[in-house]
Amino acid sequence: MTIMNGLSAIMKRLLLAVLLLAGTLVPAFAESVKDIRLGVSEERTRIVLDLQSKVDFDIFLLDRPRRVVVDLPSLEWPSKQPAASGLVQKLRFGQFTADKSRLVIDAKGPVKVAKSFMLPPSSGLPHRLVVDLVKTDSKAFAEQVAKDRAAKRSAQKARPAPEPFTPKPRRQANSKPVIVLDAGHGGVDPGALGRKAREKSVTLAFTRELAKQLRATGKYKVYLTRNRDIYIPLRQRVSIARKHNADLFISIHADAIKRKNVRGMSIYTLSETASDKEAAALAKKENQSDIIAGIDFGDQPAEVANILIDLAQRETKNLSVKFANLVVDNARGKTRLLDRTHRFAGFRVLKAPDVPSVLIELGFLTNRSDEQQLLTASWRRKVAGALVKSVDGFFRSSRVAALRQ
Repeated sequence: MTIMNGLSAIMKRLLLAVLLLAGTLVPAFAESVKDIRLGVSEERTRIVLDLQSKVDFDIFLLDRPRRVVVDLPSLEWPSKQPAASGLVQKLRFGQFTADKSRLVIDAKGPVKVAKSFMLPPSSGLPHRLVVDLVKTDSKAFAEQVAKDRAAKRSAQKARPAPEPFTPKPRRQANSKPVIVLDAGHGGVDPGALGRKAREKSVTLAFTRELAKQLRATGKYKVYLTRNRDIYIPLRQRVSIARKHNADLFISIHADAIKRKNVRGMSIYTLSETASDKEAAALAKKENQSDIIAGIDFGDQPAEVANILIDLAQRETKNLSVKFANLVVDNARGKTRLLDRTHRFAGFRVLKAPDVPSVLIELGFLTNRSDEQQLLTASWRRKVAGALVKSVDGFFRSSRVAALRQ
Protein backbone atom coordinates (compact mmCIF):
# COMPACT_ATOMS: atom_id res chain seq x y z
CA MET A 1 0.00 0.00 0.00
CA THR A 2 1.52 3.35 -1.08
CA ILE A 3 0.38 5.16 2.07
CA MET A 4 2.75 2.97 4.08
CA ASN A 5 5.89 3.67 2.07
CA GLY A 6 8.67 5.08 4.23
CA LEU A 7 7.00 4.32 7.56
CA SER A 8 8.76 2.38 10.27
CA ALA A 9 7.56 -1.16 11.06
CA ILE A 10 5.94 0.06 14.31
CA MET A 11 4.19 2.96 12.61
CA LYS A 12 2.91 0.62 9.90
CA ARG A 13 1.39 -1.69 12.50
CA LEU A 14 -0.23 1.24 14.32
CA LEU A 15 -1.69 2.66 11.11
CA LEU A 16 -2.98 -0.76 10.08
CA ALA A 17 -4.70 -1.19 13.44
CA VAL A 18 -6.35 2.24 13.18
CA LEU A 19 -7.64 1.50 9.68
CA LEU A 20 -9.03 -1.85 10.75
CA LEU A 21 -10.79 -0.34 13.76
CA ALA A 22 -12.26 2.39 11.58
CA GLY A 23 -13.64 -0.23 9.20
CA THR A 24 -12.17 1.59 6.20
CA LEU A 25 -9.44 -0.82 5.20
CA VAL A 26 -10.16 -2.54 1.91
CA PRO A 27 -7.77 -5.35 1.01
CA ALA A 28 -5.51 -4.51 -1.91
CA PHE A 29 -5.87 -6.86 -4.86
CA ALA A 30 -2.68 -8.73 -5.68
CA GLU A 31 -3.73 -9.22 -9.31
CA SER A 32 -5.88 -7.41 -11.82
CA VAL A 33 -7.77 -7.98 -15.06
CA LYS A 34 -6.33 -5.42 -17.44
CA ASP A 35 -8.88 -5.90 -20.22
CA ILE A 36 -11.77 -8.10 -21.36
CA ARG A 37 -12.21 -8.69 -25.08
CA LEU A 38 -14.70 -10.59 -27.23
CA GLY A 39 -13.94 -12.06 -30.62
CA VAL A 40 -16.69 -13.47 -32.83
CA SER A 41 -16.34 -15.82 -35.79
CA GLU A 42 -18.88 -17.93 -37.65
CA GLU A 43 -18.13 -20.96 -35.47
CA ARG A 44 -17.42 -19.52 -32.03
CA THR A 45 -17.33 -16.61 -29.61
CA ARG A 46 -14.04 -16.10 -27.78
CA ILE A 47 -13.77 -14.27 -24.44
CA VAL A 48 -10.24 -13.15 -23.51
CA LEU A 49 -9.15 -11.78 -20.13
CA ASP A 50 -5.79 -9.98 -20.08
CA LEU A 51 -4.18 -10.73 -16.69
CA GLN A 52 -1.12 -9.70 -14.73
CA SER A 53 -0.08 -13.30 -14.17
CA LYS A 54 -1.26 -16.88 -14.50
CA VAL A 55 -4.28 -17.72 -12.32
CA ASP A 56 -6.32 -20.80 -11.47
CA PHE A 57 -9.89 -20.84 -12.76
CA ASP A 58 -12.98 -23.02 -12.65
CA ILE A 59 -15.75 -23.03 -15.28
CA PHE A 60 -19.26 -24.44 -15.01
CA LEU A 61 -22.67 -24.01 -16.64
CA LEU A 62 -25.96 -22.97 -15.04
CA ASP A 63 -29.49 -22.97 -16.40
CA ARG A 64 -32.65 -20.90 -15.83
CA PRO A 65 -31.27 -18.67 -17.38
CA ARG A 66 -28.39 -20.20 -19.34
CA ARG A 67 -25.09 -18.93 -17.99
CA VAL A 68 -21.39 -19.75 -18.16
CA VAL A 69 -19.67 -18.99 -14.84
CA VAL A 70 -15.92 -18.53 -14.44
CA ASP A 71 -14.58 -18.49 -10.86
CA LEU A 72 -11.19 -16.86 -10.28
CA PRO A 73 -9.09 -15.65 -7.35
CA SER A 74 -9.73 -12.14 -6.00
CA LEU A 75 -9.00 -9.73 -8.85
CA GLU A 76 -9.34 -6.04 -9.54
CA TRP A 77 -11.62 -5.63 -12.57
CA PRO A 78 -11.72 -2.89 -15.21
CA SER A 79 -14.50 -0.31 -15.03
CA LYS A 80 -15.12 -0.55 -18.77
CA GLN A 81 -17.97 -2.90 -19.72
CA PRO A 82 -17.26 -4.73 -23.02
CA ALA A 83 -20.07 -4.79 -25.58
CA ALA A 84 -21.76 -8.19 -25.86
CA SER A 85 -21.77 -9.95 -29.23
CA GLY A 86 -21.88 -13.37 -30.82
CA LEU A 87 -23.20 -16.00 -28.41
CA VAL A 88 -22.87 -13.63 -25.44
CA GLN A 89 -25.94 -11.69 -24.32
CA LYS A 90 -24.31 -9.96 -21.33
CA LEU A 91 -21.15 -10.04 -19.21
CA ARG A 92 -20.92 -9.30 -15.46
CA PHE A 93 -17.85 -9.45 -13.27
CA GLY A 94 -16.58 -8.50 -9.83
CA GLN A 95 -15.85 -9.72 -6.33
CA PHE A 96 -18.03 -12.71 -5.33
CA THR A 97 -16.69 -13.77 -1.91
CA ALA A 98 -13.83 -12.58 0.28
CA ASP A 99 -11.33 -14.69 -1.68
CA LYS A 100 -13.07 -15.27 -5.01
CA SER A 101 -13.95 -13.22 -8.12
CA ARG A 102 -16.54 -14.25 -10.67
CA LEU A 103 -17.26 -13.67 -14.35
CA VAL A 104 -20.84 -14.47 -15.36
CA ILE A 105 -21.59 -14.86 -19.08
CA ASP A 106 -25.26 -14.78 -20.06
CA ALA A 107 -25.64 -16.89 -23.20
CA LYS A 108 -28.09 -16.14 -26.02
CA GLY A 109 -28.89 -19.85 -26.29
CA PRO A 110 -27.51 -23.27 -25.37
CA VAL A 111 -23.71 -23.19 -25.58
CA LYS A 112 -20.78 -25.34 -24.59
CA VAL A 113 -17.24 -24.45 -23.59
CA ALA A 114 -15.22 -25.77 -26.51
CA LYS A 115 -11.89 -24.73 -24.96
CA SER A 116 -10.63 -22.86 -21.91
CA PHE A 117 -6.93 -22.27 -21.31
CA MET A 118 -4.22 -19.86 -20.11
CA LEU A 119 -1.77 -18.35 -22.57
CA PRO A 120 1.65 -17.14 -21.39
CA PRO A 121 2.89 -13.65 -22.33
CA SER A 122 4.03 -13.30 -25.94
CA SER A 123 4.36 -10.63 -28.65
CA GLY A 124 3.85 -7.87 -26.11
CA LEU A 125 0.63 -9.39 -24.76
CA PRO A 126 0.23 -10.35 -21.07
CA HIS A 127 -1.06 -13.60 -19.57
CA ARG A 128 -4.46 -14.37 -21.08
CA LEU A 129 -7.38 -16.54 -20.05
CA VAL A 130 -9.23 -17.72 -23.14
CA VAL A 131 -12.77 -19.17 -23.12
CA ASP A 132 -14.22 -20.40 -26.43
CA LEU A 133 -18.00 -20.85 -26.65
CA VAL A 134 -19.77 -22.70 -29.44
CA LYS A 135 -23.43 -23.48 -30.12
CA THR A 136 -24.97 -26.70 -28.87
CA ASP A 137 -28.49 -28.05 -28.36
CA SER A 138 -30.70 -27.83 -25.28
CA LYS A 139 -30.24 -31.49 -24.37
CA ALA A 140 -26.43 -31.30 -24.44
CA PHE A 141 -26.50 -28.07 -22.43
CA ALA A 142 -28.76 -29.64 -19.75
CA GLU A 143 -26.52 -32.72 -19.57
CA GLN A 144 -23.44 -30.55 -19.00
CA VAL A 145 -25.23 -28.57 -16.26
CA ALA A 146 -26.05 -31.87 -14.53
CA LYS A 147 -22.42 -33.05 -14.83
CA ASP A 148 -21.10 -29.76 -13.40
CA ARG A 149 -23.50 -29.98 -10.45
CA ALA A 150 -22.50 -33.57 -9.76
CA ALA A 151 -18.81 -32.60 -9.80
CA LYS A 152 -19.47 -29.78 -7.32
CA ARG A 153 -21.45 -32.12 -5.05
CA SER A 154 -18.61 -34.62 -4.88
CA ALA A 155 -16.06 -31.85 -4.22
CA GLN A 156 -18.25 -30.33 -1.56
CA LYS A 157 -18.56 -33.52 0.55
CA ALA A 158 -21.21 -32.09 2.91
CA ARG A 159 -23.57 -29.17 2.63
CA PRO A 160 -24.47 -27.46 5.94
CA ALA A 161 -28.16 -27.71 6.80
CA PRO A 162 -30.21 -24.49 6.70
CA GLU A 163 -30.31 -22.70 10.02
CA PRO A 164 -33.57 -23.38 11.87
CA PHE A 165 -35.63 -20.39 12.89
CA THR A 166 -35.10 -19.48 16.53
CA PRO A 167 -36.63 -16.50 18.35
CA LYS A 168 -34.35 -13.56 19.10
CA PRO A 169 -32.76 -13.72 22.58
CA ARG A 170 -34.02 -11.34 25.26
CA ARG A 171 -32.04 -8.11 25.49
CA GLN A 172 -30.20 -6.67 28.42
CA ALA A 173 -31.94 -3.71 30.06
CA ASN A 174 -31.08 -0.31 28.52
CA SER A 175 -29.12 -1.85 25.63
CA LYS A 176 -28.72 0.28 22.51
CA PRO A 177 -31.01 -0.54 19.57
CA VAL A 178 -29.22 -2.45 16.81
CA ILE A 179 -29.59 -1.24 13.22
CA VAL A 180 -28.34 -3.24 10.21
CA LEU A 181 -27.83 -1.23 7.01
CA ASP A 182 -27.76 -3.08 3.71
CA ALA A 183 -26.12 -1.51 0.65
CA GLY A 184 -27.88 -3.23 -2.25
CA HIS A 185 -26.02 -5.26 -4.89
CA GLY A 186 -22.19 -5.27 -5.05
CA GLY A 187 -19.27 -7.12 -6.58
CA VAL A 188 -20.32 -9.23 -9.54
CA ASP A 189 -23.85 -7.74 -9.36
CA PRO A 190 -23.73 -4.03 -10.35
CA GLY A 191 -27.47 -3.44 -10.00
CA ALA A 192 -29.12 -0.66 -12.02
CA LEU A 193 -26.96 1.39 -14.38
CA GLY A 194 -27.19 5.11 -15.08
CA ARG A 195 -25.28 7.32 -17.49
CA LYS A 196 -22.42 7.72 -14.99
CA ALA A 197 -23.34 5.68 -11.92
CA ARG A 198 -23.72 2.06 -10.90
CA GLU A 199 -26.28 1.21 -8.26
CA LYS A 200 -23.80 -0.81 -6.19
CA SER A 201 -21.56 2.26 -5.76
CA VAL A 202 -24.42 4.69 -5.07
CA THR A 203 -25.92 2.45 -2.38
CA LEU A 204 -22.58 1.89 -0.65
CA ALA A 205 -21.78 5.62 -0.54
CA PHE A 206 -25.20 6.45 0.93
CA THR A 207 -25.10 3.57 3.42
CA ARG A 208 -21.72 4.71 4.73
CA GLU A 209 -23.07 8.25 5.22
CA LEU A 210 -26.17 6.98 7.02
CA ALA A 211 -24.04 4.72 9.26
CA LYS A 212 -21.76 7.66 10.08
CA GLN A 213 -24.69 9.87 11.14
CA LEU A 214 -26.42 7.14 13.15
CA ARG A 215 -23.20 6.33 15.04
CA ALA A 216 -22.60 10.02 15.71
CA THR A 217 -25.81 10.15 17.79
CA GLY A 218 -24.32 7.66 20.24
CA LYS A 219 -27.76 6.02 20.55
CA TYR A 220 -27.37 2.98 18.29
CA LYS A 221 -25.20 0.02 17.39
CA VAL A 222 -24.86 0.02 13.61
CA TYR A 223 -23.71 -2.81 11.36
CA LEU A 224 -23.34 -2.98 7.57
CA THR A 225 -24.00 -6.09 5.48
CA ARG A 226 -21.13 -4.92 3.27
CA ASN A 227 -18.61 -2.09 3.53
CA ARG A 228 -16.84 -2.68 0.23
CA ASP A 229 -17.53 -3.77 -3.34
CA ILE A 230 -18.37 -7.42 -2.70
CA TYR A 231 -21.38 -9.58 -3.51
CA ILE A 232 -23.57 -10.75 -0.60
CA PRO A 233 -26.37 -13.27 -1.34
CA LEU A 234 -29.88 -12.11 -0.44
CA ARG A 235 -30.37 -14.88 2.10
CA GLN A 236 -27.08 -13.97 3.80
CA ARG A 237 -28.15 -10.32 4.13
CA VAL A 238 -31.21 -11.48 6.07
CA SER A 239 -29.02 -13.79 8.17
CA ILE A 240 -26.67 -10.91 9.04
CA ALA A 241 -29.60 -8.93 10.43
CA ARG A 242 -30.73 -11.86 12.58
CA LYS A 243 -27.17 -12.71 13.66
CA HIS A 244 -26.76 -9.20 15.11
CA ASN A 245 -30.19 -9.44 16.78
CA ALA A 246 -31.25 -6.37 14.78
CA ASP A 247 -34.09 -4.11 15.84
CA LEU A 248 -34.31 -2.51 12.40
CA PHE A 249 -33.07 -3.50 8.92
CA ILE A 250 -32.77 -0.84 6.18
CA SER A 251 -31.88 -1.97 2.65
CA ILE A 252 -30.70 0.83 0.34
CA HIS A 253 -31.21 0.70 -3.44
CA ALA A 254 -31.57 2.91 -6.53
CA ASP A 255 -33.96 2.12 -9.36
CA ALA A 256 -33.91 2.22 -13.18
CA ILE A 257 -36.87 2.41 -15.52
CA LYS A 258 -37.47 2.89 -19.25
CA ARG A 259 -39.46 6.09 -18.65
CA LYS A 260 -36.61 8.53 -18.04
CA ASN A 261 -38.89 11.30 -16.73
CA VAL A 262 -39.84 9.23 -13.65
CA ARG A 263 -37.98 10.30 -10.52
CA GLY A 264 -38.19 10.36 -6.74
CA MET A 265 -37.53 8.30 -3.61
CA SER A 266 -39.83 5.44 -2.54
CA ILE A 267 -39.94 2.98 0.33
CA TYR A 268 -41.16 -0.62 0.37
CA THR A 269 -42.32 -2.99 3.07
CA LEU A 270 -42.99 -6.71 2.76
CA SER A 271 -46.18 -8.13 1.31
CA GLU A 272 -46.72 -11.15 -0.92
CA THR A 273 -49.44 -9.10 -2.62
CA ALA A 274 -47.78 -6.18 -4.40
CA SER A 275 -49.40 -2.75 -4.10
CA ASP A 276 -49.17 -2.21 -7.86
CA LYS A 277 -47.63 -3.60 -11.05
CA GLU A 278 -44.55 -1.39 -10.73
CA ALA A 279 -43.87 -2.65 -7.20
CA ALA A 280 -44.27 -6.27 -8.34
CA ALA A 281 -41.89 -5.71 -11.27
CA LEU A 282 -39.30 -4.05 -9.03
CA ALA A 283 -39.44 -6.87 -6.47
CA LYS A 284 -39.04 -9.44 -9.26
CA LYS A 285 -35.99 -7.56 -10.58
CA GLU A 286 -34.36 -7.16 -7.16
CA ASN A 287 -35.02 -10.81 -6.31
CA GLN A 288 -32.94 -11.80 -9.37
CA SER A 289 -29.75 -10.62 -7.64
CA ASP A 290 -28.58 -14.14 -6.77
CA ILE A 291 -29.20 -15.32 -10.34
CA ILE A 292 -27.22 -12.37 -11.71
CA ALA A 293 -24.29 -13.34 -9.48
CA GLY A 294 -24.31 -16.91 -10.82
CA ILE A 295 -25.67 -18.74 -7.79
CA ASP A 296 -26.78 -22.30 -8.48
CA PHE A 297 -30.12 -23.23 -6.92
CA GLY A 298 -30.23 -26.67 -8.56
CA ASP A 299 -29.23 -28.66 -5.47
CA GLN A 300 -31.15 -26.64 -2.90
CA PRO A 301 -34.65 -27.31 -1.62
CA ALA A 302 -37.17 -24.90 -3.12
CA GLU A 303 -37.75 -23.17 0.20
CA VAL A 304 -34.04 -22.35 0.45
CA ALA A 305 -33.66 -21.31 -3.17
CA ASN A 306 -36.67 -19.02 -3.22
CA ILE A 307 -36.62 -17.90 0.41
CA LEU A 308 -40.40 -17.91 0.29
CA ILE A 309 -41.13 -19.30 3.76
CA ASP A 310 -43.37 -16.56 5.08
CA LEU A 311 -42.56 -16.53 8.78
CA ALA A 312 -42.97 -12.79 9.09
CA GLN A 313 -44.91 -11.99 12.24
CA ARG A 314 -47.85 -9.58 12.06
CA GLU A 315 -46.33 -7.19 14.60
CA THR A 316 -43.02 -7.10 12.71
CA LYS A 317 -44.81 -6.14 9.51
CA ASN A 318 -46.82 -3.47 11.33
CA LEU A 319 -43.63 -1.95 12.77
CA SER A 320 -42.03 -1.96 9.31
CA VAL A 321 -44.99 0.06 8.03
CA LYS A 322 -44.68 2.43 11.01
CA PHE A 323 -41.04 3.16 10.16
CA ALA A 324 -41.87 3.55 6.45
CA ASN A 325 -44.48 6.20 7.29
CA LEU A 326 -41.94 8.10 9.41
CA VAL A 327 -39.46 8.06 6.52
CA VAL A 328 -42.06 9.48 4.13
CA ASP A 329 -42.94 12.28 6.59
CA ASN A 330 -39.33 13.23 7.31
CA ALA A 331 -38.03 12.95 3.73
CA ARG A 332 -40.75 15.25 2.38
CA GLY A 333 -39.12 18.57 1.50
CA LYS A 334 -35.62 17.03 1.66
CA THR A 335 -35.83 15.19 -1.67
CA ARG A 336 -38.28 14.45 -4.47
CA LEU A 337 -40.70 11.64 -3.53
CA LEU A 338 -42.30 9.19 -5.94
CA ASP A 339 -46.09 9.28 -6.12
CA ARG A 340 -47.57 6.78 -3.60
CA THR A 341 -44.19 6.81 -1.86
CA HIS A 342 -44.88 3.85 0.45
CA ARG A 343 -45.45 0.62 -1.50
CA PHE A 344 -45.61 -3.12 -0.82
CA ALA A 345 -43.99 -6.11 -2.55
CA GLY A 346 -42.40 -9.50 -1.88
CA PHE A 347 -38.73 -8.57 -1.57
CA ARG A 348 -36.65 -11.53 -0.35
CA VAL A 349 -34.26 -9.26 1.50
CA LEU A 350 -37.11 -8.08 3.78
CA LYS A 351 -38.04 -11.57 4.97
CA ALA A 352 -36.38 -11.70 8.38
CA PRO A 353 -39.33 -12.94 10.44
CA ASP A 354 -38.68 -10.92 13.58
CA VAL A 355 -36.82 -7.82 12.32
CA PRO A 356 -38.77 -4.74 11.14
CA SER A 357 -37.41 -4.22 7.62
CA VAL A 358 -37.75 -1.69 4.80
CA LEU A 359 -36.24 -1.27 1.35
CA ILE A 360 -35.58 2.32 0.25
CA GLU A 361 -35.19 3.22 -3.42
CA LEU A 362 -33.26 6.50 -3.25
CA GLY A 363 -34.22 7.55 -6.77
CA PHE A 364 -33.86 6.61 -10.44
CA LEU A 365 -30.46 6.32 -12.09
CA THR A 366 -32.26 6.59 -15.43
CA ASN A 367 -33.39 10.13 -14.58
CA ARG A 368 -30.66 12.76 -15.03
CA SER A 369 -31.76 14.91 -12.09
CA ASP A 370 -32.01 11.94 -9.71
CA GLU A 371 -28.69 10.49 -10.87
CA GLN A 372 -26.93 13.81 -10.36
CA GLN A 373 -28.17 14.20 -6.79
CA LEU A 374 -27.47 10.55 -5.95
CA LEU A 375 -23.82 11.28 -6.76
CA THR A 376 -23.75 14.44 -4.59
CA ALA A 377 -22.34 14.30 -1.04
CA SER A 378 -24.50 17.20 0.20
CA TRP A 379 -27.69 15.42 -0.94
CA ARG A 380 -26.57 12.21 0.78
CA ARG A 381 -25.99 14.10 4.05
CA LYS A 382 -29.40 15.80 3.89
CA VAL A 383 -31.40 12.64 3.12
CA ALA A 384 -29.42 10.52 5.58
CA GLY A 385 -30.29 13.15 8.21
CA ALA A 386 -34.00 12.64 7.43
CA LEU A 387 -33.58 8.90 7.93
CA VAL A 388 -31.79 9.43 11.26
CA LYS A 389 -34.74 11.56 12.39
CA SER A 390 -37.06 8.72 11.34
CA VAL A 391 -35.00 6.18 13.29
CA ASP A 392 -35.14 8.40 16.38
CA GLY A 393 -38.92 8.65 16.12
CA PHE A 394 -39.25 4.90 15.56
CA PHE A 395 -37.36 3.95 18.71
CA ARG A 396 -39.24 6.49 20.83
CA SER A 397 -42.40 4.50 20.14
CA SER A 398 -43.78 2.49 23.07
CA ARG A 399 -44.71 -0.37 20.70
CA VAL A 400 -41.09 -0.64 19.52
CA ALA A 401 -39.81 -0.48 23.10
CA ALA A 402 -42.18 -3.32 24.06
CA LEU A 403 -40.98 -5.47 21.16
CA ARG A 404 -37.36 -5.01 22.24
CA GLN A 405 -37.97 -6.36 25.76
